[in-house]
Amino acid sequence: MEVYALIGDSGTGKSHLAPLLAYQYEINYVLDDGLLITKNRVLAGRSAKRERTRFGAIKRALLHDPEHAQQVKEKLAKINPEKLLILATSRRMSQVIAERAGLSHPQHYINIEDVATSKSIQTALTIREKENCHALPLPTLAIKKDFPGYLIDPWLSFFGRSHPKDQKVAVERSIVRPIYSSLGSFYIAEHVICNLVAYIAESVPGVYKVTKTEVITSGDNLVFNVDLTLSIAGSLVDVLVVAQQAIKKQVEHLTGFNVNQVNLTAKSLYVTPSETGDPRLLTGELYR
Repeated sequence: MEVYALIGDSGTGKSHLAPLLAYQYEINYVLDDGLLITKNRVLAGRSAKRERTRFGAIKRALLHDPEHAQQVKEKLAKINPEKLLILATSRRMSQVIAERAGLSHPQHYINIEDVATSKSIQTALTIREKENCHALPLPTLAIKKDFPGYLIDPWLSFFGRSHPKDQKVAVERSIVRPIYSSLGSFYIAEHVICNLVAYIAESVPGVYKVTKTEVITSGDNLVFNVDLTLSIAGSLVDVLVVAQQAIKKQVEHLTGFNVNQVNLTAKSLYVTPSETGDPRLLTGELYR
């Protein structure tokens, strides 16, 4: 395998230039910030931009986690590409990444200063510092699942090699703000998450009230156990499905956390007031 490495400081535009370099050098596989990518698809890994701290992001990019490294290593061994491009902030970093991916050290080193103008590098640094924006060499749809609430904008670029027909090739990138931020760390109290889940669920037609919310954290994932009182209106199962989807989508969008499971249990039914004006509550576990 022929291994290339694009070397440049953080924020100088490596991920933005990666598709162009891959096209020019006829490289079909890119290892960028923990992700093994080919033709607008993620084959293996987890993006460092999903980490909650800068230290965690560095470790992720270096394939420090054995399971992460093994996943990338096995995928590379299976596909055995002719060429691979590794993005890194130094030669040593690219060598460590290559070693942990089961590869030899890069044979070709490309410095960001050799392929980008000083003006474009400075622009990239300014955007990173002021707006904390990061580019990923992937289309928006390919990474939307892994970056809930943090997609900013898709970015379509056109470029081509010099040949008689001067054919242009389109490459879509996506701009994201990672969970870790130059503005510092942030925390969301558990009771705030519980109130948010209750508000979202009670906004779904057919949900009368949330009676209990339990939040379980597991690594970077959240699990919600929610007890509900439903109204008798339409299919109760459909109401639960809609509520489950709404909770997952909106919590991820508003907080950036990854919601792994939303477990809903219909504990009771609320019956509209009878002619006497007295509401009735039918209790008992109805649906899970």
